Amino acid sequence: MEFTGTDVTTRQRVARSILVDGASTAAALAVRLDLTPAAVRRHLDQLLEEGHVLARDARQTGSRGRGRPAKEFVLTETGRDLFDQQYDDLALDALRFLDETGGDPAVRAFAKRRAAFVEDRFGTVMAERPDLGPAQVLAQVFSDEGYAATVRTSPAGEQLCQQHCPVSHVAHEFPQLCEEETAAISRVLDRHVQRLATIAHGDGVCTTCIPDAVSTSPTTDAGSTTDTRKVTT
Repeated sequence: MEFTGTDVTTRQRVARSILVDGASTAAALAVRLDLTPAAVRRHLDQLLEEGHVLARDARQTGSRGRGRPAKEFVLTETGRDLFDQQYDDLALDALRFLDETGGDPAVRAFAKRRAAFVEDRFGTVMAERPDLGPAQVLAQVFSDEGYAATVRTSPAGEQLCQQHCPVSHVAHEFPQLCEEETAAISRVLDRHVQRLATIAHGDGVCTTCIPDAVSTSPTTDAGSTTDTRKVTT
């Protein structure tokens, strides 16, 4: 199954909803897409058969009643491939050439230039959307670049969550891409931030912790922190 051109199918809508909103139950998808539960399950069955999604027990937020736990569906790497750019191989070849001829400084310079969209767009979106907080502005900036980003609150502050990464396959080999994005986020917010998870390293969502300003720790350079708490990625 390919999602190309103007061939916008219901199955594509189901897959894209999971991409944007994260792990979802069939019931949640039915409500979100205004479909019948039977229709959603039919498309999920096809996506499961094709290996584009996998099912797992849904996380319980309260006491669970009798019966089997609900299933939630997440995109597999193959499923994400449906939405990824078609030039990963070319990008990898180009970065490998940079690495061979110029080493890490050349790769990092490229990664920094690529991440410039964060600083280039942040002020503009902030001015256009004064109703948004800084983290929400970042989510808009990243979403405009294809990252399907949202913000959620956490005990430490806020988290920028990217349900999709258009360069995840390249960043798996060249983490400088992720590192320079993180550094750019740190600069526009004028505080340290910390990547907790990345799609490039096999996590389901790219998650960046944006702590409250009052709890910000001293930084050594952009994007780094002296916080010694253990983080699992």
